[in-house]
Amino acid sequence: MITAAQLRAARALLGLDQRALAALSGLSLPTIQRMEASDGVIRGNVDSLMKLVGGLEAAGIELIGEAAVSEAGGRGVRLRVQVPSSPVPSSPVPSSPAPTPAPVASRPPAEEE
Repeated sequence: MITAAQLRAARALLGLDQRALAALSGLSLPTIQRMEASDGVIRGNVDSLMKLVGGLEAAGIELIGEAAVSEAGGRGVRLRVQVPSSPVPSSPVPSSPAPTPAPVASRPPAEEE
């Protein structure tokens, strides 16, 4: 299940307008507009909902359900970490120790008058 608020948030995370989301999902623009304008959980044709969720997931969106584990609870969306499709060789980076903070000059205690 996906709510209209989740749909709008997912689209915002991806930086898509409604027309681009419709193309990504294989749905019509009026369908996307109707889904986003609904209250609460989006209701509709199962095939349309599957296309919508599939398109969002393919673009890197992870939907967080009501009972899913999240720090603050509740529904939401997040972008998944993108994993490269092919391993990219990288040269090892030598580890260096953390920089030492500069010493802080101490002041003598203020004299009371």
